Amino acid sequence: MSKFAIAGLQLDLENNNNLPLLAKEIDTAMARFPWIDMLILGELSAYGTNVSHAQQQGDEVETFFSQLAAKHNIWLIPGSYFESKSGEIYNTATVINPDGEIVDRYHKFYPFYPYEKGVSAGDQFVVFEVPGIGKFGLMICYDQWFPEMARNLCWMGAEVIICPTMTNTIDRKNELVLAQANAISNQCYFININSVGKLGYGESIIVGPEGETIHKAGFGNELIAVELDLQRVRDVRERGLHGLGQVLKSFRDHPVDYPVYRDRKDQGAFAKLGKLAVPKSKYRKS
Repeated sequence: MSKFAIAGLQLDLENNNNLPLLAKEIDTAMARFPWIDMLILGELSAYGTNVSHAQQQGDEVETFFSQLAAKHNIWLIPGSYFESKSGEIYNTATVINPDGEIVDRYHKFYPFYPYEKGVSAGDQFVVFEVPGIGKFGLMICYDQWFPEMARNLCWMGAEVIICPTMTNTIDRKNELVLAQANAISNQCYFININSVGKLGYGESIIVGPEGETIHKAGFGNELIAVELDLQRVRDVRERGLHGLGQVLKSFRDHPVDYPVYRDRKDQGAFAKLGKLAVPKSKYRKS
């Protein structure tokens, strides 16, 4: 079996406790499409961007979503939330199985520095298996801008990459390009679910393993339900994009040792880029 039904919920959320609204929307989605196998929310859907809502592992938010996953017998990726752990704050996405069990937790590798202040970077990739279907990788928002992220997830076996997002800036159009690029260069499904309203500009997108746009949402609330066929990923990786480029095989078989990855102390031309900081107005004195 290789077919798997995934739904993304693109929602207008508040910078506050959204749990009651999310419960209602998930209940409605499952009543409408009871064939959904996995449901995905956008980044920071639970409480918005306020780090004062940071949760401990096992607190309200995990219990809440675990109960919803078990209630509907679905896999649930409830976007992300700020997690307080060992004195640090992480942007954390959980993977919950149909029994309501936490399968894994992913800490965002690339917080949106220098703007996402006070949030620590994670250092563990997450790829999980849906038994009898295939492997799924997880990233969050700004992670998608770094091609090494998607490539490493696929090296670990991911055939589908899930990327909860919260983008309310002018670069949303660029992220649509990145979604296609990540899918094409890794011959995988790429699922990017954004919010709308105060927290996001919408345009959630699902891209197939040959770079085709399966669906691009608009700018309002939307339930995006599609059926993926992971056998297509395996076929494209085996035979090539339209029977042409077999990208992952070429990457595997080429003997190049990329200098940029040899020694992180050697920053090359990157050393001239200056400090990572918020740009300042050329006219403002302070």
